[in-house]
Amino acid sequence: MFPIESVDVVSREVELRGPQQVGKVGSPLREPLDSARENGMGRAGIAVIRLSGPETKIALERLGSALPPPRKAARRQFIDPHSGEKLDDGLLLWFPAPHSFTGEDVAELHVHGGRAVVESILEALNSVRGLRPAEPGEFTRRAFANDKMDLTQAEALADLVDAETRAQQKQALRQMGGALKELYDDWRHRLVQALAHLEAVIDFPDEDLPPEVADKVWGEVGELRQRIEKHLDDGGRGEHIREGLTVAIIGPPNAGKSSLLNILARREAAIVSAIPGTTRDVIEVHMNLGGYAVMLADTAGLREAGDVIEDEGIRRARSRAADADLKIVVFDGATYPARDAATAALVDSDTLVVVNKADLLSNPVGDAQFISVKTGAGLDAFVAELQKRICSKADTGAAMPLTRARHRKALEECRDALIRAGAADLPELAAEDLRLAARALGRLTGRVEVEEILDVVFREFCIGK
Repeated sequence: MFPIESVDVVSREVELRGPQQVGKVGSPLREPLDSARENGMGRAGIAVIRLSGPETKIALERLGSALPPPRKAARRQFIDPHSGEKLDDGLLLWFPAPHSFTGEDVAELHVHGGRAVVESILEALNSVRGLRPAEPGEFTRRAFANDKMDLTQAEALADLVDAETRAQQKQALRQMGGALKELYDDWRHRLVQALAHLEAVIDFPDEDLPPEVADKVWGEVGELRQRIEKHLDDGGRGEHIREGLTVAIIGPPNAGKSSLLNILARREAAIVSAIPGTTRDVIEVHMNLGGYAVMLADTAGLREAGDVIEDEGIRRARSRAADADLKIVVFDGATYPARDAATAALVDSDTLVVVNKADLLSNPVGDAQFISVKTGAGLDAFVAELQKRICSKADTGAAMPLTRARHRKALEECRDALIRAGAADLPELAAEDLRLAARALGRLTGRVEVEEILDVVFREFCIGK
């Protein structure tokens, strides 16, 4: 058996679709080379050209390719429709509607990745009337429009493509699998039920509705409000995973902050010098710590500034420390146990205290992490504790957390509307607030259906039969 020395992967996709989907009749295919460049033209063993829409079959016929069985790869020759010249020998996959990613007819051409091959096939497709390159994200938008996914799943797909850490990958896969969709749909279903019952009480007082209907409404609304508040009170864990945690290294000059940054980053990201005030601006390094995305920031040493530039650097250091999810406060072991007062004032529950130059201490005692960036002593224990802190900040447990500011804003609007509904003097005002709450939940998944309320009213109470 020969060893595998390299594996070619897809480096680009050129997407085409019929004009009927987006209302652009007769839009021509752009210059093939320009289209390929926009999608990341480069060298690759395989290039994938995807087509979606009612013109897909026609396009394949023009290329001289017979349809293979659905969802099975078949070897096909792709032919120039004008000259009859062979363009490439590759694989063709056929996904007939509605069982495809977009819910439309979809085909994938797996061809050799050379520029000439891709250009020639795009030129051949250019002769098919009505085809055009897809807009960015258009395949996913079509999938949403055809009920193949909701907005939270579409967002999760984007997160999965952008995932750089295992934690981001796992969270995106859970969301794409419908974890958030199921949660929000359940809440919305409960709210629509409650609203429908309240609407029935208001609009049909003579229908002899059970007296406990109103009590049931407010019991359901109160329970839903509690669930939403608990979901919101998650410390931003899902957003931390998706966007990355910010960790600021802060302390007095020459305590070893920049050296510590370089060790964690495993490269010379910051200038290290014995001259105080060398670091004057925030130096950021994006990295993976314990499977979580982290933006690590080295900051200017805290002291009385020597000039206006250093003063601005210190101001930025304090601002970064205030905004950070976690602070690494570094004290100088050469003066320990005496602590720099300006640095000590920043220590709180979101702080990992570190004493550098532990090699100068005869008996390091205390609750800090004692390290030496010079000898490497204590660094393994420090990194382990840092990863533990980061994990505790981002670990979501079994519950699916919020992942976007858009979700948080919509849920806050829903919660506020539920609070107003509970305090309303008139049932009509309460019903309006419940409608606003349901609309806010609907925006999370992209489903806002007024007819649902009427369906519940007439189905459950048989109004007007």
